[in-house]
Amino acid sequence: MEQNALAQRPLSARVSDAVASHAGKMWFAVAHAVWFAVWILANLLLPKPDLFDPFPFSLLTMIVSLESIFLSLFILMSQNRSGLQADRRNQLDLQINLLAEDENTKMIQMLQALCRHHRLAIGDDKEIHELAERTEVSEVLADLRTNLPTEDDADYDQDDRGGQDS
Repeated sequence: MEQNALAQRPLSARVSDAVASHAGKMWFAVAHAVWFAVWILANLLLPKPDLFDPFPFSLLTMIVSLESIFLSLFILMSQNRSGLQADRRNQLDLQINLLAEDENTKMIQMLQALCRHHRLAIGDDKEIHELAERTEVSEVLADLRTNLPTEDDADYDQDDRGGQDS
């Protein structure tokens, strides 16, 4: 599934992934530090008529600003694609987990029937009887909706912390 998704990416996604990947490596930071140092030193040490970007280095500032804008856009595109792929994986995990839940319930029911057939006391165990009941997805979903914090709760918690510092 992962290889298929990677192979089907459009050119723009491949470029943004490559840029984001390289921008997150140490050589990228070192190359920029060297580039900035050379640029600044050249403009400080060259004689006045040969300066191509005198202090306060307006051209360097503009180039770095443009680079940061485009780098941010490439990283956001890459993260959006990664997020979409993660959502697909989560959906697949959910489907597999639901199938496994159904299979496990059926196996428990079969084991319970075998235990009862052989008159084993464990076959009448209350906990096993509860595990043998089919899990209703709608009930689990309703339980999650009422018990999990919402985004509004998270915003409220952040506001409380921020308000104390102000």
